[in-house]
Amino acid sequence: MMKKVMLSGGGTGGHIYPALALADAVRRRHPDVKLGYIGTKEGLESRIVPKAGEISFFDVEIQGFKRKISLDNVETIAKFIRAVKKCKEYIRKFSPDVMVGTGGYVSGPALYAATKLGVPTLILEPDVLPGLTTRFLSRYVNVTAISLTGSEKYLTKAKRILHTGNPRGTEVIHAKKEAGRASLGLADSDKPIVLIFGGSRGAKPINDAVESMLPQLTKAPDIHFVYVTGEVHYKDVTDKIDTDQWPNLIVKPFIYNMPDVLAASSMVISRAGATTLAEVTALGVPAVLIPSPYVTNNHQELNARLLDDHNAGRMILEKELTGERLWETISEVMGNHGHHRQMSEASRKLGRPDAAEVILDELEKLSATRR
Repeated sequence: MMKKVMLSGGGTGGHIYPALALADAVRRRHPDVKLGYIGTKEGLESRIVPKAGEISFFDVEIQGFKRKISLDNVETIAKFIRAVKKCKEYIRKFSPDVMVGTGGYVSGPALYAATKLGVPTLILEPDVLPGLTTRFLSRYVNVTAISLTGSEKYLTKAKRILHTGNPRGTEVIHAKKEAGRASLGLADSDKPIVLIFGGSRGAKPINDAVESMLPQLTKAPDIHFVYVTGEVHYKDVTDKIDTDQWPNLIVKPFIYNMPDVLAASSMVISRAGATTLAEVTALGVPAVLIPSPYVTNNHQELNARLLDDHNAGRMILEKELTGERLWETISEVMGNHGHHRQMSEASRKLGRPDAAEVILDELEKLSATRR
């Protein structure tokens, strides 16, 4: 039985939340397990991980590589070398049975150090297009786990590839849709919910399109529209619109129980981050995906295109996003029950609600080789 598991992943929620979802799965199966986490002080993980239960947090200083030739990369290499040394100290001290990375540049020195110390290792790639960290580590770690089909063609030097899905998908299927409806004040309603959000901070292009689309909501009185602006945009949005005009509209700055609300939703409009894709496909929720064009290698477009190609979602590029286009797409899906059902089934086929359990099975096999 595994006694100690060390995790690493940082920078964005797409790397942190899968790690924490896996940590929860480990705890469910092994209640006495001790968990460690290597991250950075500056990253989102330094604020989220300490609130996630009894997880020992270890910090290193590291930064990502610039994709263009830059003198900053000289400093990046120096920081990587120092971080590897520091990670070795942490790993020797914590003595994990197995180590898991979920991406982000902090996983680089953490997993590389683990491989040099003989600790069994697994890295999870959340996106279709693997990042530099995953490509680099895939030749060293024991297992490279992929969340979405298509990633394998970019990982030609990997020792072993395993299609597992994203642990966030396992976490979300345990959510309670009744709690989601209640948190929105909709406990007594059975009308479908269309959830619109642009990530934890929101997305102004999505907000602009929604604002333009609002007059159309009177045409769909039998649908609740839950519009999450992002906290930084909330005041600006609510200052510009009179929410009393649309009784079927709920405007929120942020949703803290997102799994429950997703479980209660019949359709999602969002960016195309790895966490969102894992959640909607595990639940079988049709999605309209507006990939962010500002992310590395435009990887969200590849994520969104996967769902679009499989009729599990609809992709709208940000440069083509308008209120009219968004309303037409929502109406196309929500206005045809047969069409909605087909998309839901297609989405569910892409999902891996068992992802955390599959990864955990693999970690138990790997940890056995440590003894």
